[in-house]
Amino acid sequence: MREDDLDPVYDLERDLFSMPWSKTSFLFEVNDTRTSCPITALDDGHVVGYAVGWFVADELHIGNVAVARAKQGTGMGKVLVEYLLKEAAARAVTYATLEVRVSNVRATNLYRKYGFRGIAIRKRYYGDNGEDAMIMMAEIGRTSGREAGLEAGGQDHRESEGHPQEDK
Repeated sequence: MREDDLDPVYDLERDLFSMPWSKTSFLFEVNDTRTSCPITALDDGHVVGYAVGWFVADELHIGNVAVARAKQGTGMGKVLVEYLLKEAAARAVTYATLEVRVSNVRATNLYRKYGFRGIAIRKRYYGDNGEDAMIMMAEIGRTSGREAGLEAGGQDHRESEGHPQEDK
């Protein structure tokens, strides 16, 4: 993700989430090269998805994964998650965590494909409607290379359309 991605990222954020992050929050992530890993997915040069992960000690915390409504179900979310897990493996991270709305079955199913499992519930986590969040965790060493996008000779997701762009 680059600063010039912020307008389309923010537009997607407002369209997809009832409690959107601020544009300033995304700007902070782009500039925090120590812990933050903000990425975008492009289609024909246009931002159609993004994700933000944070690396702290031996943990990847996935803070946000979003795909434009018109591109949902096309594998863009999978590509974003795979990129973050691949980066986690490269950094020798041992586990990944995230929170997801308990009603977000599509996202929960995607995360389960990568070895995430529910470990706790945060009651009334979401302030817009009081919905619970499921905390999910995956041990990075427990996901297969294929699942984490680590196949031998695998494609560098930063080099092609429809794949995450990490340039800062």
